[in-house]
Amino acid sequence: MKFKENLEGVEIIKKSSDNNLFSPKTLNLLSELDKTREDFWNVDNGSANFLSILIKINNSKNALEIGTSNGYSTIWLANALKTTGGKLTTIEFWDNRLNVAIENFKKAGVENIIESRLGQAVMILEEMAYSKNPPLFDFVFIDANKSEYIKYFKLIHPMLKKGGIIAADNILSHYKKVEPYVIEITNHKEYQSQLIPMDTGIMVSYKL
Repeated sequence: MKFKENLEGVEIIKKSSDNNLFSPKTLNLLSELDKTREDFWNVDNGSANFLSILIKINNSKNALEIGTSNGYSTIWLANALKTTGGKLTTIEFWDNRLNVAIENFKKAGVENIIESRLGQAVMILEEMAYSKNPPLFDFVFIDANKSEYIKYFKLIHPMLKKGGIIAADNILSHYKKVEPYVIEITNHKEYQSQLIPMDTGIMVSYKL
């Protein structure tokens, strides 16, 4: 039985226009940042759009990003959080990258809803988790040190609300490094997970 139509030579429309989401100034900024993707390890445009949709569907109010880089994905997340009335905490290890990102946040007009944290993600997450009043997140995007995904998860888990979402990037491109995380979360009784095979692969996990 034939399940797929023959689309050879057909240009597939995969997403809506970003013109509906951003000002011309921000669109130009994102276009320039997209050109630096290989140097700054950013997500691609389609993945960023997908993350934005997840935030809006879940009506997320308090989001966390691990791995700011130059702020490309952060701007997408923050723009989505503007529509939900939410806020974003983003963590970056490299100070030169975070400085660039902060300037980009200002250019995109989203700096007022972003808290930027500089340092090792594990240490910052430990500080959050073991504080007197740990934050409670409802959306988390992981895109940092691949071998530390499992450590991030163990610290994030108690700080993620039921109904919250974890989206982890680079599952296909760096599978061996992230395999401990994938095994842990796909076998965890409190999560429903699905790998989305777009670009470098995003594992989306919903806390039951």
